[in-house]
Amino acid sequence: MNTMINQIRSEVAKVVVGQEKMIDGLLIGLLCEGHILIEGIPGLAKTTTVKALSQTLGLGFKRVQFTPDLLPSDILGAEVYDPKSNTFRIKQGPIFTNLLLADEINRAPAKVQSALLEVMAERQVTLGEESFRLPPPFLVMATQNPIEQEGVYPLPEAQLDRFMLKIKVGYNTPEEELSIARRVASGMNEAIRAVLEPQALVDLKEAVKKVHIDEPVERYMIDLITASREGEKYGLPELGRYLQFGASPRVSIDMFKAVRAVAFLKGKEFVTPSDIASIAKELMRHRLVLSYEAEAEGITTDELIEKILKAVPIP
Repeated sequence: MNTMINQIRSEVAKVVVGQEKMIDGLLIGLLCEGHILIEGIPGLAKTTTVKALSQTLGLGFKRVQFTPDLLPSDILGAEVYDPKSNTFRIKQGPIFTNLLLADEINRAPAKVQSALLEVMAERQVTLGEESFRLPPPFLVMATQNPIEQEGVYPLPEAQLDRFMLKIKVGYNTPEEELSIARRVASGMNEAIRAVLEPQALVDLKEAVKKVHIDEPVERYMIDLITASREGEKYGLPELGRYLQFGASPRVSIDMFKAVRAVAFLKGKEFVTPSDIASIAKELMRHRLVLSYEAEAEGITTDELIEKILKAVPIP
């Protein structure tokens, strides 16, 4: 199984330099069937990575550029009148794919965001009187630009909760950037080939489910979630001032899934607390609601998660 994972990484590395955290996050999303939100400034290979991953796995890929004038039908599809036959026919939208890249999701208004996020939850589209199940696997990889504040519609907390992980993408190292510049300037990128059959991805998902979690480690994860809601019980009374709302029960479910995938990607058969710590921020950062006091003091959710990780006893 690990040979397959290494093959996937090798193929993606043909066009993407570095950004291991983003690549692993996308793999976790695929293995756990969880949607991913990627935040980073333009030019950090977000689109390239998602497209490369779909090619490597032989999956369908479509990209939608979100804009303020986008309509739900532009994503879902619609009933279209055919004058020749005097009937309506279904025109399927780009949502009918395996990997959908929702580029700059925060540029579209609430109606479009809601339509997409409903499909993410149900994995089903209703057009007219017909309902269509989306072909598995179906994942949404959404990107948002953190530096633009004008003309954007921030995702509400309830909708952010639909994303399993929020991955923050940073700059490459100088060495990696030198390699990128050389590759692009000389046109040295290699063609990506599909290295997995559809059934192999199903087998990988089943293997992830078999990764073992001891009960003390399970309770440790629940303690981390509970600490975000009841910080005073864990020696963190300040969380009550800084957080309006802690992590939802959906975080617990996603954490139990994601940590298995983290251990699996490391070639392990069991989950350790270090696996949990390595993915905790990606799982929780977009699901904690800061108070006005925290925002006024410039405190981030990542800083609060770090406090929780240090305060909760490790089994």
